Amino acid sequence: MNPLLDQLQPYPFEKLRQLFAGITPDPAYRPISLGIGEPKHPTPAFIQQTLADSLGGLASYPTTAGSDALRATIAGWLERRYGLPKLDPATQVLPVNGSREALFALAQTVIDPSRDALVLCPNPFYQIYEGAAYLAGAQPYFANSDPARNFSPDYKSIPAEVWARVQLLYLCSPGNPTGAVLSLDEWEELFALSDRYGFVIAADECYSEIYFKDVAPLGGLEAAHQLGRTGYPRLIAFSSLSKRSNVPGMRSGFVAGDADIMKKFLLYRTYHGSAMSPAIQAASIAAWDDEAHVAENRAKYIAKFSQITPMLQQVLDVALPDAGFYLWAHVGKLTTLSDTEYARRLYAEYNVTVLPGSFVARDAHGINPGQGRIRMALVAEQDECLEAARRIVEFTQKQANRR
Repeated sequence: MNPLLDQLQPYPFEKLRQLFAGITPDPAYRPISLGIGEPKHPTPAFIQQTLADSLGGLASYPTTAGSDALRATIAGWLERRYGLPKLDPATQVLPVNGSREALFALAQTVIDPSRDALVLCPNPFYQIYEGAAYLAGAQPYFANSDPARNFSPDYKSIPAEVWARVQLLYLCSPGNPTGAVLSLDEWEELFALSDRYGFVIAADECYSEIYFKDVAPLGGLEAAHQLGRTGYPRLIAFSSLSKRSNVPGMRSGFVAGDADIMKKFLLYRTYHGSAMSPAIQAASIAAWDDEAHVAENRAKYIAKFSQITPMLQQVLDVALPDAGFYLWAHVGKLTTLSDTEYARRLYAEYNVTVLPGSFVARDAHGINPGQGRIRMALVAEQDECLEAARRIVEFTQKQANRR
């Protein structure tokens, strides 16, 4: 067996299952889960219909590069969304089976394990980054988020000898779980470090279309263009239809950026067997070409967050995020409970599931930046999320009275 597999930690939801082992929640409450970031809004009918109408394509093997039509559609969306100059669909865009598998695969493409490689990850983070690092023969290096910096890591504090070993840097903007969006100044700082040390930047942007302000979140390719970085050197952006269009089961996304890296990535994927079904490609074209359903989806999240955030602020240290569909809350405003004990008691007493923050972070540089926090995914319909929020408020107030 591959010994690198032994370095992998259990996934957060396996840890959650173990945390809840032996608990029977109060049957007076129906179960509500805010634990998993799986979109629950209905899939638009036109996407479903396009998928059903395209099943004739199942008789053919798809190419790893995807169809010319899909790549051109994705390039067009990037140009409209981010104000980019015309992209070359043949060399700068590649469809993938969801951003998750592509985020993992990129590390296997760009890491040279013979050079004592590091993969720099935000902390807290999406666990795929860590697994990708280990299985590529590298070690993760965690950059802790700082609440005082809108949960951005202080990249300036990372020693030069660490940067010299970094071959890949994962970013998530808007962030999971914090919802923070990188500023142009932060992008400029990271591009300068990439130029100095030669590492690749993987910009995970799968939450980019769920936001609460009038201005859409800045993307990595957009930042590079605004800073005059022609050709997007050492930058690969990842996006997905899962959250944007409520189609997580389609497993459809794309990568775009540096053509030299994309050429090697396509070679890797050709051997890996990562071609997208023709039916999924057709449905993806329909989804990327339509913005009306995206605006409707965003409006639902705005309505939920505008009601639920003030409710939870009564009992938790929490603020409206820049974007995304998570609330990243500290439980210590009224209680002395740890994040794991808070989640465990909330489940037992009120049948609401939240994810302990320490499950999506690692002990690094003397702290676990997820400790004392919980992640709540407001992915269900509004009434269900409001009911969960009411229970959380009642539960937390009870804990405060027990102090």
